Amino acid sequence: MLEQYKTIHEGGAGEIVEKKSRFIATVRLVETEEQALAFIEEMRKKYWDASHNCYVYSVGENREYTRCSDDGEPSGTAGRPMLDVILGEDIYNVAVVVTRYFGGTLLGTGGLVRAYSKAVQEGLRQSRIIEKIHGISLEVTTDYTGIGKIQYIAGERKIPILDSEYTDKVTLRLLVPFGEVESVQKAITEGTNGRASMQKEKDLYFALLDGEVLLFER
Repeated sequence: MLEQYKTIHEGGAGEIVEKKSRFIATVRLVETEEQALAFIEEMRKKYWDASHNCYVYSVGENREYTRCSDDGEPSGTAGRPMLDVILGEDIYNVAVVVTRYFGGTLLGTGGLVRAYSKAVQEGLRQSRIIEKIHGISLEVTTDYTGIGKIQYIAGERKIPILDSEYTDKVTLRLLVPFGEVESVQKAITEGTNGRASMQKEKDLYFALLDGEVLLFER
């Protein structure tokens, strides 16, 4: 399981023009190879009159399903450069189709490589990319004298507080990166002089976007 990885939150579309040829890059989040293939077919139908619909997709935490296609462009001038951009940006679970409408002027091998690479970069710029972090939902219960210290530890480590409940005691639900769980538990135990009880609730992935916490099952 990846401790953290970049992926697509909202896909987008970007367009560039090179010597009157239009290159339209459409980006989509895909979590299975079947979703990737369905997306490619969707784009082929949408842009049925285009000269080429070249594609790339990379799915799985070990990139188990990674494919690319030149779709009739000279070998190595479209699919592979598109894949190089995805790998260079280190983005997982993503598919990109670059649609080309030929403008009447040949671009040459180098020109095609640059155009398809640039188109993918533009498509990614028009998408929302997030970094998912593997974490634990940690329930912390303490008395009122310990609450300030726990809030301080959470703030210092930039650990989101999902919710809180105040009764005769205080219960906080913290979202802790997996690799920091032990050190956070130790800090809370020391900071409250052992007056806090902690319980791991569940594994999940989370991301921060515009100050908002997003939760994911995977």
